[in-house]
Amino acid sequence: MEDTSDTRAKRNVVVLVLAQAVLGAQMPMLFTIGGLAGQSLASNICFATLPITLIVLGSMLAATPISAIMQRYGRRAGFMVGAAAGALGGAVGAYGLYLASFPVFLLGSLITGFYMSAHGFYRFAAADTASESYRPKAISYVMAGGLAAAIVGPQLVKLTADAYVIPFIGTYVAIIGLNVAGAFLFFALDIPKPPPPSPEEGAGRTRWELITTPRIAVAVICATVTYALMNLVMTSTPLAVVGCGYTTNNAADIVTAHVLAMYVPSFFTGHLIARFGAQRIMALGLLILGGAGGVALSGVALENFFAALILLGLGWNFGFIGATSMLAEEHSAQERGRVQGLNDFILFGGVTLASLSSGGLMNCSGGSPEEGWMAVNIAMVPFLVLAGAALIWLMFQPKTRVA
Repeated sequence: MEDTSDTRAKRNVVVLVLAQAVLGAQMPMLFTIGGLAGQSLASNICFATLPITLIVLGSMLAATPISAIMQRYGRRAGFMVGAAAGALGGAVGAYGLYLASFPVFLLGSLITGFYMSAHGFYRFAAADTASESYRPKAISYVMAGGLAAAIVGPQLVKLTADAYVIPFIGTYVAIIGLNVAGAFLFFALDIPKPPPPSPEEGAGRTRWELITTPRIAVAVICATVTYALMNLVMTSTPLAVVGCGYTTNNAADIVTAHVLAMYVPSFFTGHLIARFGAQRIMALGLLILGGAGGVALSGVALENFFAALILLGLGWNFGFIGATSMLAEEHSAQERGRVQGLNDFILFGGVTLASLSSGGLMNCSGGSPEEGWMAVNIAMVPFLVLAGAALIWLMFQPKTRVA
């Protein structure tokens, strides 16, 4: 029998899944062409991935204010602000391409980061109205909405990248349309604003108290490492694929396979977390990410790129959804905006550094694209060790639950 207590949560999941599918399609589009467009505009190829870095930097800078908007005015307001930023960022990016101006193009990327930050809160919104038993499944289902984005986004790149005389400008025009259309979905969202703290409850723990809570700290570390390493490798992938003699369409197909691997497992990741626990699924995700690096280091044939990026997506899914589920269990409603904003500030800070490093490692750490690609994948090792050590440390900590 269906649990009627989750009726509202399931409706919200449907809305957020559609938002992932429509608005989320711009993310694989941006990651497919961002580095290639940057390489065509930058005076130094070491800065080719700077547009993607600026998107992630914008996400980091926006995490705290977007979270504060959602805490005060509700999820819908924050998501609408994000969609508006996505449309504006697409317009400025298109204008930068039209002017052949790298600084203007970078400004558009920075603005787009405000959308990416809001997009990151879809997963938390899925948990807001869900029961404890349904929460990991709700998060997982919303992440699964990226499946449609994985298919639609790269195909839109194929249709739009050369639609105008100026390469890639059509893709940015399409991104504007996705944001405008997707914004209407949020009118159907039914998530109440967090209640103001009562005098008895207080405002909850401080940011320092939250981040020094063992399970929160480990969730943040694993989410950051998982997302940063995925970004490090995915950002360089189109440059490596094209640099190794393949085509832009090959790069788009590989990104499609990667993003499918990111989201297809979401149909069952929540069930796995409910059965085996978030820690075990996070550990499995880290092992799979290590396997992705091993496959990438074994060669640069097209099948190596496909296999490595599929494993990269699968490892990200287990590691990131597991960490999100763990974090969602460890705070009260009054602490929601504080802990989620802090988490995403740290998360996107790590991803910013990974994205910035990606272009330098890929284009400037060796004498060939093959050597650069090897450097990118070797760079994963110390961070996987860090996250693995954090999970082992957590095994020896007493488990506490939030009332």
